[in-house]
Amino acid sequence: MQVASMHFKSRAREKLVNRNLQNALNKLQGNFVRGRAQRVAEMDNFEAIRDAASAIRDRVLDRLDVYLEEFERNATARGAEVHWAETHEDVNRIVCELARRHGVRKAVKSKSMVTEECALNDALEAAGIEVLETDLGEYILQLAKEPPSHIVAPVVHKTRDEVSDLFEEKHGTPRKTDIAELTREARERLRGHFISADMGISGANFAIAETGSTLIVTNEGNGRMVTTLPRVHVAITGIEKILPTLEDVATLMRLLPSHGTGQSISNYISVTTGVKGEREHDGPEHFHVILFDGGRTSLVGTELQPMLRCIRCGACMNHCPVYQSVGGHAYGWVYPGPMGSVLTPAYVGLEKALDLPNAATMCNQCGVVCPVKIPLPDLMRKLREQQFARKLKPWTERAAFGAWCWTAQRPAIYAAAAAIGARLLALMGGRDRLIHSIPLAGGWTASRDMPAPQGVTFRELYRRQR
Repeated sequence: MQVASMHFKSRAREKLVNRNLQNALNKLQGNFVRGRAQRVAEMDNFEAIRDAASAIRDRVLDRLDVYLEEFERNATARGAEVHWAETHEDVNRIVCELARRHGVRKAVKSKSMVTEECALNDALEAAGIEVLETDLGEYILQLAKEPPSHIVAPVVHKTRDEVSDLFEEKHGTPRKTDIAELTREARERLRGHFISADMGISGANFAIAETGSTLIVTNEGNGRMVTTLPRVHVAITGIEKILPTLEDVATLMRLLPSHGTGQSISNYISVTTGVKGEREHDGPEHFHVILFDGGRTSLVGTELQPMLRCIRCGACMNHCPVYQSVGGHAYGWVYPGPMGSVLTPAYVGLEKALDLPNAATMCNQCGVVCPVKIPLPDLMRKLREQQFARKLKPWTERAAFGAWCWTAQRPAIYAAAAAIGARLLALMGGRDRLIHSIPLAGGWTASRDMPAPQGVTFRELYRRQR
């Protein structure tokens, strides 16, 4: 997927006036936010579970190499073949080589954000292999030739009427508006492909070191068909998704569905271990696991390492006022919302995503709802500090902060400047005591009026009270 994060501001302006998008985002907020709150209220020991989940993820990151090698050893012992990929190009090359080795002509996929990072579909199609997304949302986006706008509900930005028009155009069938009928139409289109596909491609919510297994969490049966019907199964996952034991999986699964979709548990939790046995009727003849870096190791041991705890539930974006206003496409890459504001600069380079660490109100809703306690606002602040230190911000902004810093270190000068500023702003407020425009700081008043101060500083008021 092409990186367009440097255009966040212009994209955000477009999304704010898109009426269909705004209607769709309102529904997202109501469904997922309320559902999470209800599920959390049902847990008597919620904070204890969060603490345990966070500790599990930190334990993995502290010994990541050990658990990765344990996973490879146990997966290989059960007939799987493990591949290591450092870059997006490595992932695409490995999958295309596997397709050639096994004579693959058609591949079916379940939803995978890692393959979105790698633009795997484009690479397979360039190699002459037919690729079909089988998750309903991803299938709609493939027809529309659009990227996902949400990591859990990828087509949340589209209305029912837009999907109806798309199916009518692409399927050549009479237009339907009933959700059940639209779903059945997609199912009928996809069912034959599950049977005829040579390769199934999935991601992995978790990979379990003690058993060499991969695990996917879905609400549609497509995931199980992708991982069991084709003779070749390729699971692609980031190296940070390793968990030590199945018991650790059970702890994380207490939190993932409730924070992702507001469910107590997902419809399907599928664990894949090795290849089909002699007496088994389903499962792949060949099972390949690709462990993907893609910039993840560059975060290990740094101040951004807590971001690798992320279990991709999407709760941070569901509660973020910025995401709720502009949707996922404004962020310009695979991961939107607060998580994307950290991951995208970390993975593709801070210089390619300058606006994202600033695309936040710092209200800390994302930090409060994160099931593994990632301090997202703190991480965005650290990226802002890097921007300043590397001189990636405009010189005018750096000069302004430099002047403020110099003044703040001199209390007498700071007090005098604050007193002058307070009086000037009070005069600018006029009779209605509202400031409609501020010279050199029009962003504060471009879409709202700023209440004028009283004309005195806190220090002056404090002295009067004493």
